[in-house]
Amino acid sequence: MSALQMQAHLGLGSYKTAWLLLHKLRRAMVNPERDLLVGDVEVDETTLPYRTKRDPVGGGQGRSTIGKMVVVGAVELLEGNAPGRIRLETVPDYSGSTLKGFIRDVVEPRSEIWTDGNESYAGMTGYSHHPRVIGNMAAHILMPWIHRVFSNLKRWAMGTYHGLRKKHIASYLDEFVFRWNRRRWRQVAFDKLLGLSVRIPPMGYRELVEG
Repeated sequence: MSALQMQAHLGLGSYKTAWLLLHKLRRAMVNPERDLLVGDVEVDETTLPYRTKRDPVGGGQGRSTIGKMVVVGAVELLEGNAPGRIRLETVPDYSGSTLKGFIRDVVEPRSEIWTDGNESYAGMTGYSHHPRVIGNMAAHILMPWIHRVFSNLKRWAMGTYHGLRKKHIASYLDEFVFRWNRRRWRQVAFDKLLGLSVRIPPMGYRELVEG
């Protein structure tokens, strides 16, 4: 839900109030004690277009990052090859230190990491690495679940927010991760969000805007 939608839905007097409420809720969507992903984990990168306050959604092609943000993602594979929990994060580049650093931050050591043929993942230590390269086969066929996550993320970003603001991209990704990881238990998600909301320190409008 966008701030404009929340303002109308709740009958709030200003857009600023709705925006502040949404961003405070997004801050509560990251449990500081959450467990790392474990087991078989697909990892890949994508790009998201961003927009400024006055500009339309940016563009660009290939691995150029002009007008786009690089996002790396990981999805846990459950028994029967079903998707489990996910993690998403913006990164500055596609370097090995950046991508492998993301894996160390979100995946339990000794897990099985499945990637495409990106050489940035080569030499990974502490994990069993399985690069999937079969001729010219598309990555979304080799690693279907992380690409399903990316596809849903892009539809959500464009459909709900008409493009994301670069400055606050981390909070939007946190919201998407929270929603995905609790997509089958909406009442539990609501209760969890309320519980996390009372545990985080307060933050004012200016701090959030400048964050």
